[in-house]
Amino acid sequence: MLLAIDSGNTNVVFGVFDGVDFVKAFRCANDPKRTADEYIVWLSELMKLNGLDYNDITGTVIGSVVPETEFNLISLCRRYFDGEPVVIGDDGVELGIEVLIDRPEQAGADRLVNAREAHVTYGGPLICIDFGTATTFDVVDGDGNYRGGVIAPGINLSLEALYMASAKLPLVEIAPSKTVIGKSTQHAMQSGIFWGYVSMIEGMVERIRLEYGEDMKVVATGGLADLFAEKTSVIQHTDRSLTVRGLIGIYRKNRGNR
Repeated sequence: MLLAIDSGNTNVVFGVFDGVDFVKAFRCANDPKRTADEYIVWLSELMKLNGLDYNDITGTVIGSVVPETEFNLISLCRRYFDGEPVVIGDDGVELGIEVLIDRPEQAGADRLVNAREAHVTYGGPLICIDFGTATTFDVVDGDGNYRGGVIAPGINLSLEALYMASAKLPLVEIAPSKTVIGKSTQHAMQSGIFWGYVSMIEGMVERIRLEYGEDMKVVATGGLADLFAEKTSVIQHTDRSLTVRGLIGIYRKNRGNR
């Protein structure tokens, strides 16, 4: 089995593959203080509950946007999975795409992994939207090259900032309100958060397509991808396992199927 580790700003996702197909994903809060020993206790127990044995893992790959967490994840792979992980961004690790931006070293590992896997799965040109701590729009050309993108505050971050910065506004659920015009404070906030984000998604996709000069597919991933895809026609595909599949694809490009 292969293990893909996606270390994001909020969560770390561990995706298990049986060599052919995606099997299961496990998620925990990203805490830089969590040690390799703590990770393995948590992960091995969850794998056992799902009929999996961590001793069967033969290869690991890590994509991280949190440098403080990366050391302990690498230690986890070395100590408990008996091998050196493929780490996105390390010298010699081939992504299989060209990163055609001014400072390629600044592109987040998750964005490049998503770009590659979205093109492999859906073709291009395309826009990949990732609903994470930040909401990102990444542009991939017809040849699979990464052309840049947009970074906006994530919806949970925006909602929390609104709640923290105001004395009387409540914390509301992220869900579509029945009407755009709110008849109460909570209704108005819910509309502003949800339909405001839908409008941002639709407007940004339109502007990117106009600037790029071609029609483009739109693929969405991340925890809220399905919720927003239900309410806007600009998203053609949702793919919750895009990042971990992309990590496995890069592992295989660099290490084969072993």
